Amino acid sequence: MNLLTRIRIFLHWESAPKPDKKLLPEIYPHLKAFRLPLNLTVLTMMVGTLGYVIIDDFPLMDAIYQTGITFTTVGFGEMAPVSSAGRIFTITLIIAGFAVFTSALGILVAELNRGNIVTILKERRMLYKIVRLKKHFVVCYHNNYTIEVTKQLRKNHIPFVVIDPRKEIHEWAIEHKYPMYLQAEPHAELSMLKAHLASAKGLITLSDSIADNIALIASVRLFEKEHFLPRPYYIISAAEKLSDVEKLKKLGSDTVVSPTKLTAQRVSAMAARPDMENLLEEFLYKSDNPLNMQEIDVPKYSWAVLKKLKETHIREITNCSVIGITKKDGKFMTMPKGDVLITSECKLLVIGTQTGMNMTKELMNKREKPKELRFV
Repeated sequence: MNLLTRIRIFLHWESAPKPDKKLLPEIYPHLKAFRLPLNLTVLTMMVGTLGYVIIDDFPLMDAIYQTGITFTTVGFGEMAPVSSAGRIFTITLIIAGFAVFTSALGILVAELNRGNIVTILKERRMLYKIVRLKKHFVVCYHNNYTIEVTKQLRKNHIPFVVIDPRKEIHEWAIEHKYPMYLQAEPHAELSMLKAHLASAKGLITLSDSIADNIALIASVRLFEKEHFLPRPYYIISAAEKLSDVEKLKKLGSDTVVSPTKLTAQRVSAMAARPDMENLLEEFLYKSDNPLNMQEIDVPKYSWAVLKKLKETHIREITNCSVIGITKKDGKFMTMPKGDVLITSECKLLVIGTQTGMNMTKELMNKREKPKELRFV
């Protein structure tokens, strides 16, 4: 172990993660067109050097230098007096150099116009950024829903990667401020590897086509099994038809959003209670509001199992309120009283601050009675 390695270990320096070389797009095949001008350059330099050595008895280094300044047409003059044959040779060398540089410039312009090299370099830089992400979301297919979803993810500082197979994704990414994106087929395994799905929290598929959503959900669940991931991904999908909601859930989607159903619920709620129109938007959906609502699981081993709700003192310890309990069999109890028992594997619907939510999770996950209860 060398000194630099020891210093890095002592200071806890970690090198930035790098994508697998197999995922990086190959740039070398697109550089084949430059082989001809490079070979001609080397050949011209060799011929020029030998010409000055043979015709005018130049020393080797002087011949190389004279060939270089002549070939590049910089016009520094002659290193030593040159014979008539040497001058004719110099003129020929200048013309050859001009021809080689002109052809090289034409090839360079043609390759840049195709855009292949620039696109590959951009993708390589993007993959180096994506590989550093953890607990991010992979958002598939660009559309109006994607625009609004990514706006909310940015506001809540949740990292994400957008994948879309269309060429316009580059323009859309600039217009809608996607920090990381890929032009690829979302359901392909290579695309999932490039999006660093192994470290992602979940995936959101918002295609207008039910077939695309079905293919993507099946591909992700298969990806989990093949790579032996420790936890399943949280998959959110969209379905235009209500009949497709159950299909996507059966295939493996954790949450299916139906715009038709959501619109109907919102309109009916506004019609029934006009004064409550903006309640959820004001208190739950705004990123700058400290109020939050969340379901918290109570594991089998929790100390709170078979305890009365008032005995847990959640309100006093975490400043959060339990406004609902979902039993293991799916039955939901609203506004439970203090005498209600907390059963194994139930879910507590809690409202409060995010800090309080985190404290409540820790409280429910403890095996032994917490010390905080001594002071309440």
